[in-house]
Amino acid sequence: MQTSALPDLAHTATKPVHWLATATAMAAVVACAGLLQPGTATATASGHAAAQPGSAPVAAPDAAAATYPLDCADAQNVVADEAAGDLDGDGRPETVAVVHCAAGMGTPPSGVYVLTQGSGAAPRVVATLVDPAAEKTVTDVAVHDGILSATLFAYSSMDVPRCCPDEEEKVSWQWKGNAFVRSGQDLARSA
Repeated sequence: MQTSALPDLAHTATKPVHWLATATAMAAVVACAGLLQPGTATATASGHAAAQPGSAPVAAPDAAAATYPLDCADAQNVVADEAAGDLDGDGRPETVAVVHCAAGMGTPPSGVYVLTQGSGAAPRVVATLVDPAAEKTVTDVAVHDGILSATLFAYSSMDVPRCCPDEEEKVSWQWKGNAFVRSGQDLARSA
């Protein structure tokens, strides 16, 4: 019989007490991690009013709960994109929703709507920034420092297939006085 060149490892066999000690140590680590959480973070955009100190943050309106001025006949409307942020500087976030009718094919036109949380339960549309009648597709919606930005796609003629817009425009809206003011680049044809 040949003896092993390795040391005797019989003392390394695990016993229930070893597993219990490991489980206790892991539970202690998890409990400590739960107690040492950082405080609630708050952020405000410069130049915009903040929520009252000590008050709970106000949630942005739920885009799925709103009713839109969009006639989809028998089809449902679809919230394709959304972004939230304080657009008017009142310390409460608004939601910007990009909505279109559900379509089996092609690219349905989008509407861009600004929602606010009213005194009732459902959010309400307070502004239409892009009307679906303009036949534009809207993507890349974002809110930064009170400015809403988006990319609009359109068709140069009726000969362009409705699946493939051939014009693109980068636009932004900012609340000034009592209205949203739009700025943007001219339409550029895609190659």
